[in-house]
Amino acid sequence: MCAVPAGICTIKLLKKNRIRYVAVFMDIETKMEVMKGFAQEIITTDDLRGLFETNNHPIAYDGFEPSGIVPIHSGLYRAKTINKMLGIGIRFNLYIADYFAFINNKMGGNLEHIRDVGNYFVEAWKGAGIDTGKINIIWAKDLMDDFSYWDRFIKVGRAFSLDRAKRAITIMGRKEGDSLDAAQLFYPAMQVTDVFQMDVDICQLGLDQRKASILAREVAQKYKWKVPVVVSHPYILGLKGKPQDLKTQDEAELMQYKMSKSDPKSSILVHDTYEEIKEKVSHAYCPEKVIEGNPMFNYLELIILDDFSRPITIERPQKFGGPIEAKNYEELKRMYKEGKIHPMDLKGFVADELERMIRPVREHFEKDKRAKELYEKVKGYSITR
Repeated sequence: MCAVPAGICTIKLLKKNRIRYVAVFMDIETKMEVMKGFAQEIITTDDLRGLFETNNHPIAYDGFEPSGIVPIHSGLYRAKTINKMLGIGIRFNLYIADYFAFINNKMGGNLEHIRDVGNYFVEAWKGAGIDTGKINIIWAKDLMDDFSYWDRFIKVGRAFSLDRAKRAITIMGRKEGDSLDAAQLFYPAMQVTDVFQMDVDICQLGLDQRKASILAREVAQKYKWKVPVVVSHPYILGLKGKPQDLKTQDEAELMQYKMSKSDPKSSILVHDTYEEIKEKVSHAYCPEKVIEGNPMFNYLELIILDDFSRPITIERPQKFGGPIEAKNYEELKRMYKEGKIHPMDLKGFVADELERMIRPVREHFEKDKRAKELYEKVKGYSITR
């Protein structure tokens, strides 16, 4: 049985005794709902709707600095959102920001190591379910190998002040006021230049990259270039969670609670074994009756669940009351708030679901010779922040 999303008109093609559904039309509101389903912020919804009205296949992008072993937010979550966008006709550029990693001193500033990690990232995305034949994989080194890039870069750099560039360095994981070398001051202008050099319609990055995306909109308006829509996805919480009584809106302080591969105690990696997943999850922040700031619910909402209306069963031994049944995700949250689900039972369910999603990635690196060789290389490299 092949489920066809609502809002899609289809034709059937019979090939080798299998039916393939080909989307030939999707209404704009369906596309909007897909984007709103994973976005924390859209700037602006009117601009996005207008884009869909005039372009059946807009181009979106996200960029990654190659830097170490892939965690679930870079692997599983990225695969999930990309496949959703491909499903509504968006073309996607995965941008491997090797020179950005070099500027940011990732992998000790060793470009050869950085590029090995970039190729390893591609293998991780393949294992996580991204069909790399349906996306464009673009390296910074190739995009920059053209005078037109640097012509744009100079124009972009003239469009905002040095102080504004310094305020935007949080996009590279640094704090405002940190000591910088001269190359790091180029980083914000380079990221904005990428948007125009790739002719992007949608900047679809994490919320921590918002400052660069807003700069791109402002630069476009100044020069009357195509103004990109900004669709920002939320960050994935680290295993340590976020205090429920946290009131701050300070970006730097909030970012310390997101999952980071540089903190092994706070991250789950796409190579973790089932035992490692269970061990990490068992020590995660998960206070009784608390949803806000609880990474278990963060993973359920952003990574694990595709359909929030489907029934959920949490397996539990009969001596502890037997399986827990919730008719949908909202009921699961209500039951947890009421204390009807113990944190360890919830953790067990989350660990099992993450194992189900991570297993294909592990197996890809076990079975594919190139992927395995790259992983072994990257494991041996020194990882720097």
